[in-house]
Amino acid sequence: MTDIATPPTEPTAVAWFKSSHSGGEGNECVEVADLRTEVTVRDSKNPRGGTLTVSTGAFTAFVEGVAQGRPGTSPS
Repeated sequence: MTDIATPPTEPTAVAWFKSSHSGGEGNECVEVADLRTEVTVRDSKNPRGGTLTVSTGAFTAFVEGVAQGRPGTSPS
């Protein structure tokens, strides 16, 4: 995983999708952009802040792990 200051593509040219649920209060505070070979994640409350970019394979494995309830993948 790489923490970068800005996504590799201009943020205005990227389609951001908000999560349907984040945390226990139902706040939609995480946005995801699929950049074909990478997935970029940012805080929707601070879109000009930092982003986290991972490979699509790593992101898919994370999402599948959360869905299956694997230890170490579910948010605390």
